[in-house]
Amino acid sequence: MTLSQIARMRVYNQCLNYDKFKKPEDVVKYMVAMQAQEYSYAKWAIGLRMLSPTDKAVEKAVNAGAILRTHVLRPTWHFVLPQDIRWLLALTAPRIDAGNATMYKQQEVDSAIFNKSHNILAKAMEGGKQLTRKTITELLNSAGIATNDLRLTILLMKAELDQLICSGAREGKQFTYALLDERAPITPVIDRDEAVARLVLAYFSSRGPATVNDFVHWSGLTVADAKAGIKINKDSLTNITAEGKTYWMHADANPDIAIKSASCLLPVYDELIIAYKNREAIIPAKYLDKTGDVTFFPAVMINNQVIGNWSRTVGKNNIDIEIKPYGNLNKAQTKAIETASQRFKKFNGLL
Repeated sequence: MTLSQIARMRVYNQCLNYDKFKKPEDVVKYMVAMQAQEYSYAKWAIGLRMLSPTDKAVEKAVNAGAILRTHVLRPTWHFVLPQDIRWLLALTAPRIDAGNATMYKQQEVDSAIFNKSHNILAKAMEGGKQLTRKTITELLNSAGIATNDLRLTILLMKAELDQLICSGAREGKQFTYALLDERAPITPVIDRDEAVARLVLAYFSSRGPATVNDFVHWSGLTVADAKAGIKINKDSLTNITAEGKTYWMHADANPDIAIKSASCLLPVYDELIIAYKNREAIIPAKYLDKTGDVTFFPAVMINNQVIGNWSRTVGKNNIDIEIKPYGNLNKAQTKAIETASQRFKKFNGLL
């Protein structure tokens, strides 16, 4: 299998070249977890994989709690479903916590401070109360807990990792936090091996073909975890070799179906980019020096290949989109970008 075929399969398995899902939560269910660090762009990442996407529909799902936003997998924001959040946290929070240890020490927070903060948050949010960061800051400060520098972020992330709080509905443009027990159903506890197997199967089904190192990069787990999960799922996964590397995908994946190319404006941190350690399949060789731009800025993808970056300026009644190509564009590429731009504007209710 060639790199271009791998790109085509990834685009297909990530549902970027055909519209499959009707509801925002259906997308997140299939993807299991989607990076949601940049919120407005993260909503667009969901929209790209929907039949008739609108920003309002995704916002409504988040506000209603059909989709939750929390720190999981790696120490950054992700969209997950209420029914998945507990086993995902149980699996990945210990490694995030361990990775944060140095930051805890630098900010002089310990178990006593965490416990005190947790108790304050639990009492203040009890009964369905959803609090903004401003309100939480005032509560903690009044109790003698400093929130300067990174301390507030650390205290809130720790409460998320300990399965105390998660995202609430937005209050205007402000994010809120709510008690996890009041936002997500209690689900059966599964052992770690089952959780690893579940995450491995979901990853390679929705993002394959991908390597073991890609999974490790995305999940924050270990190579040993990846190999154990593949072994458990040996009847559901298959592998192929390309340029000396082994790529895994669902056994039912059919390369002959994934023949349609995709052209779209990818949001920053889209799963098509962030879910892989090696991005050579979607970045043309002549643009590999642009890997940093592809990773940290919204990317223009034409025919399954990233050929530039883009940015948007949002006005009251319009969105101006600026395309920043890495090279000269031909007429077909220009037309594809115009179509992709119209799709983004329609998602935002401007067409």
